[in-house]
Amino acid sequence: MLIWIVLVGVPILFGLYAQMRVTSAYNKNVQIPSRGHITGAEAAEAVMRRAGIADVEIVEVGGHLTDHYDPAHKQLALSSDNYHGTSLAALGVAAHEAGHAIQHKAGYAMMNVRQTLIPAVQIAAPIAYFMTGIGIVLLGSVFGGLMLKLGIVALLVMTVFQLVTLPVEFDASRRAKVQLPELGIIDRDELPGVAETLDAAALTYLAAFISSLGNLLYLLALLNGGRRND
Repeated sequence: MLIWIVLVGVPILFGLYAQMRVTSAYNKNVQIPSRGHITGAEAAEAVMRRAGIADVEIVEVGGHLTDHYDPAHKQLALSSDNYHGTSLAALGVAAHEAGHAIQHKAGYAMMNVRQTLIPAVQIAAPIAYFMTGIGIVLLGSVFGGLMLKLGIVALLVMTVFQLVTLPVEFDASRRAKVQLPELGIIDRDELPGVAETLDAAALTYLAAFISSLGNLLYLLALLNGGRRND
């Protein structure tokens, strides 16, 4: 029970805390308009233009915090609040996504690794917990052991993906914090609001990695315990 609490329970609580932090930080800073009244879409365009990027389309998408950069289609998608918004939160998110576009243009190594892993993750994600679930229920049997091993391999792929995601996201946020004041989109004293939003978002990626790693270590411990029982 103790090993479950340490490797699975604590990461779950940390993930909930991280989600609360990002929600709180975003909701707070989305209420603070920037002095320059520049929209998120305009900020993203300015950041990319400074980097010599003119072939990325900025589009508006539905949903809440559905913002993302699609390197395959060279498309930067901003949720409506961030596309039209002039808040510190909107500018931070938009510049962060523009940071991903800059990474793509520069051939940022960790982003390339992350993109390479995506097909494997798309296969691994649906089967990881299904196989481990069967493996845990049938632990001690040959079939259960095989399912658990396959689930562990799938979860390992997901954990590596989460690990590689960390420097990609941290670097994009770093670029955003530098670019916004340098371009005059925000004043220096407005940067803390942007940083608070981006730092809280980064915490969710860290929580996702810790959760995946904790689950992986727990399953390895179960497998090792099953072998000893045999």
